[in-house]
Amino acid sequence: MPAADTERFRLRRFVDRLVQMGECEVHDKPIDLIDVARVLDGNPHAVLFTAAGPEKAELTGNVMGSRRRLALALETDERGLLATLQARLREPHAPVKVEDAPVQEVVRKGDEADLCALPVHLQHGEDGAPYISASLDFALFPGSGFTNVGCRRIMLRGPRHAGIDLIAPSDLRAIYLEAAARKEPLPVAYAVGSHPADFMAAVTATPPMDELQIIGALRGEPVPIVKCVTNDVWVPADAEYVLEGYLDPKGHTEPEGPYGEYVGYYGVVKRNPVFHVTAITHRKDALFQTATIGGRYLARTDTAQLTTMKTETAAWAALQTAVREPVAVFATPSSGGMYNIRVSLTQRVPGEARNAIAAVFGSMAEAKHVFAFDADIDVFSDEQVDWALATRFQGDRDLIVASGFRAVPLDPSLGGARSGAKVGFDCTIPFGKTNAFEWAVPAAPALADRAQHKTVADALADAPASFVELMAALGSRDGRDIVRALDSLYAADRLSRLDNGRYVLKDEK
Repeated sequence: MPAADTERFRLRRFVDRLVQMGECEVHDKPIDLIDVARVLDGNPHAVLFTAAGPEKAELTGNVMGSRRRLALALETDERGLLATLQARLREPHAPVKVEDAPVQEVVRKGDEADLCALPVHLQHGEDGAPYISASLDFALFPGSGFTNVGCRRIMLRGPRHAGIDLIAPSDLRAIYLEAAARKEPLPVAYAVGSHPADFMAAVTATPPMDELQIIGALRGEPVPIVKCVTNDVWVPADAEYVLEGYLDPKGHTEPEGPYGEYVGYYGVVKRNPVFHVTAITHRKDALFQTATIGGRYLARTDTAQLTTMKTETAAWAALQTAVREPVAVFATPSSGGMYNIRVSLTQRVPGEARNAIAAVFGSMAEAKHVFAFDADIDVFSDEQVDWALATRFQGDRDLIVASGFRAVPLDPSLGGARSGAKVGFDCTIPFGKTNAFEWAVPAAPALADRAQHKTVADALADAPASFVELMAALGSRDGRDIVRALDSLYAADRLSRLDNGRYVLKDEK
């Protein structure tokens, strides 16, 4: 059996590809860590810093801050991203264990395991401390031996202690609470510096299984894994860094935050568990990673773009059970990747647009606003969506408002409430009217092949015709000759018009 490839899905290799494609800026000049966020904020490109901080560390950020870059990670395009992700999810790959792992080329344990030696920067002005924001967490499900994979941030508290975010419902939170109830520490590991496919796997909801298989699914091949040096957790052998340790069994005791959240506002100080570091391992030429989050330019952040994948996957699963022919779904990253969802469908029976809206309301997508469109609307196009909302939607007829739904607490508009409202916008053409002329969309003329006639009168003697049909009938590629011929028929009192605008000879009317 060939040796596992520990370079193909290395983060550095992906970043090098982005540089070659013009998707990543390279900053070769030394930069203080306080200035890193300013370079990343609102930047449409990924960024590679080759001399960050006094250690002149290599640091990359905003690697996943566009749908195009996520699509590149799965070898597809932006519109094909969701379909490609779903197709790969149907073929999980069991991980393959290795002994010699690049991520363990350098091993630092005990007092040598120093979080403050890493190029961790302050991301927002009011953050409680520097955060490691691009980490994937790995922990074992009790009993099954399966590995749980998640994505969450780490706030530095000191060289060997940090606060982690375990407020929102998640598998890791449930695993931790069980361990804390037994007053047992929970072994855990965090990979920092991972391929975008691994991040997409971490945020995608799947049936209970070993989630290392999900990483393999999105990679399209088994992920090489290695056992941590200080606990029994298995991690990707091709990561850049791994932070090993355990979560303190004392519970949610550590003040964590504030932090600039993915919704574009600050999250307040919360109580969270403490992470104790027991080892830090990394490649000899390791590339540290930071993830962009929050601010005014959400659509250009790693977090919002990743959240779109989670949202779209959940929404699509709900649509498939609710309507006969869903066409597309798009969660806008500018809404944090969650709150505004656009869906398009082909309606087969009356009411399917509302079925689609209701299905997304009740799904794990957690959307607040659902916009339903006909199949002719490109949900990725702001222009087409705005046009359909302006011309196919009537507020007293097509607005659906409901309250008391499950809500994401980080939404500041909730005002502290634990449930919230959802709004649906039915922006579809009334059922049965899509082929009506008043709903026809003007387009450039196209001449169809028709039987040739020598005169307009001969053509109209066969059947009433539109202007472009007359051009096709006479082989005209100008049109002004047709106008002159029609004028002669008007002068002879032989020409009339039908209600649909077609020209007709009076004696044929």
